[in-house]
Amino acid sequence: MTDNAEPAASTGDFEGWANLFTRCRAFSHPSELHGGLCGRLAAGARLDQPQWFEVVCEHIGIAPETLEQGEDLPAELPEFMDDVYRQTLEQLSAADMAFQPLLPEDDYAFEQRLQALAAWVRGFLEGMALAAGEKLGEAPDEIRELIEDMVAISQVEEADDGDETAEVQLNDITEYVRLGVISVFTEFNPPAKSSPVAGQTLH
Repeated sequence: MTDNAEPAASTGDFEGWANLFTRCRAFSHPSELHGGLCGRLAAGARLDQPQWFEVVCEHIGIAPETLEQGEDLPAELPEFMDDVYRQTLEQLSAADMAFQPLLPEDDYAFEQRLQALAAWVRGFLEGMALAAGEKLGEAPDEIRELIEDMVAISQVEEADDGDETAEVQLNDITEYVRLGVISVFTEFNPPAKSSPVAGQTLH
């Protein structure tokens, strides 16, 4: 692996992701990969490391054996993606509902943030469809309505310059998506039932 002296990227920092993708010469969008992982996890799927790395390689555009050999790739890429998987699952599972989709910070141009949101939602929908399959058709009405709304959001390509009204709308849509993802995760990942206390009789 290359030993470029780059600062370690944070799994929740879009700019760190973007720099890592640039060093991998990836043409795909970091937000779309994060959305794809969240879609799989929210729909109830769990990936082992080879499965997750296969998703990463396909998205970045490298062969899985290239990741194993580490040729011309950032040395921290495998460990970073390991952390991404673990921390994303932890955030989705957390009771504080503090999960955040991977999106550019507010100092990015409005158009870039809008496109990133659309890319994240596209990834989420694809990941959820792959993981849930026919279960989506059996989901509650509010989940199906959310999916329809997300499809519309994923198709947004451009908008007027980000005036104050547009900024408010983008923030509202982002929060709607964030809470919607938590709702999907809650629907498809019921909490594990606790074991009966010793001595109790089950009826």
